[in-house]
Amino acid sequence: MAAMLETSARLLRLLSLLQSRADWTGAELAGRLGVGLRTVRRDVERLRELGYPVDATPGVAGGYRLGVGAALPPLLLDDEEAVAVAISLRTAATGSVAGLEEAALRALAKLRQVLPSRLRHRVSAFEAATVPLAGAAAPGVGADLLTAVAAACRDHRRLRLRYRGRDGTSEREVEPHRLVHTPRRWYLLAWDLGRGDWRTFRMDRVEELPGLPGARFTPRTPPEEDVAAYVSRGITSAPYRHQARILFHAPFAAVAPHTSAGAGRLEPVDGERCLFTAGAGSLDELAAYVAAKGFDFEVLDPPELAATLRALAARLHRAADRSAEQP
Repeated sequence: MAAMLETSARLLRLLSLLQSRADWTGAELAGRLGVGLRTVRRDVERLRELGYPVDATPGVAGGYRLGVGAALPPLLLDDEEAVAVAISLRTAATGSVAGLEEAALRALAKLRQVLPSRLRHRVSAFEAATVPLAGAAAPGVGADLLTAVAAACRDHRRLRLRYRGRDGTSEREVEPHRLVHTPRRWYLLAWDLGRGDWRTFRMDRVEELPGLPGARFTPRTPPEEDVAAYVSRGITSAPYRHQARILFHAPFAAVAPHTSAGAGRLEPVDGERCLFTAGAGSLDELAAYVAAKGFDFEVLDPPELAATLRALAARLHRAADRSAEQP
């Protein structure tokens, strides 16, 4: 009985090791388990008999990896991984992916059922101390749609999207490159075959699933190496009538907590200054937004924003004077 329990414990340990990284040599596994290579080979065969697809590569440089099977094998998580998964599932239940809430809650219930009490208390403390802040609801995006588009990005397959843009709904054939998301919205960066250029699509405006993937394509060089920065600039400046460049006379680390990827692009200039690029429908909006940051700044573009700032400063000065006159 003791030998059987020892073997079962070793099999669980072997499974955990195989799940922790892609490739292991036989010698590495033997060293971690404290057994010989022959025992490792026998244990791998036992895992295969239990339905785990363990792939092996023969030879001196050969090794083992956990393959892809027909069913999802049980995951073995350490304490920190289990808590991280539980918190992520709770967050996903209130996130921007539509239709994921129920599945996330079901998975969380299963995980909580098997968590040791010490970990269950940590997760419960997080849940008890966290209250979602209700605000303007961002349009949700279906998990099936995101999964299908992500697979097309990975496999380099063309997609035909029914997209609701500013000029109405149209069919767009694209070569998808990357999905990019902010806390509120998901975007797709893709080469638009009809326009012959790179385009950024809001995923909540894709009206239908893309259907079966199209032909394979050779990936194009993206417009910038930093895809997130490119999309950020496109969604915060390009769609608006006015674009501004503001030089803050404050370190990047001080200004960054007061901005978001959806509001504009912030980048360091040196240790004492940073550059903010953003767009807005009116100069008044830009002036109020930048002034509210609470840092000294100067306007690089557009020049007419300076006059708007003077008018705003005069208005605020008059308001302060009137308030001071009140008994």
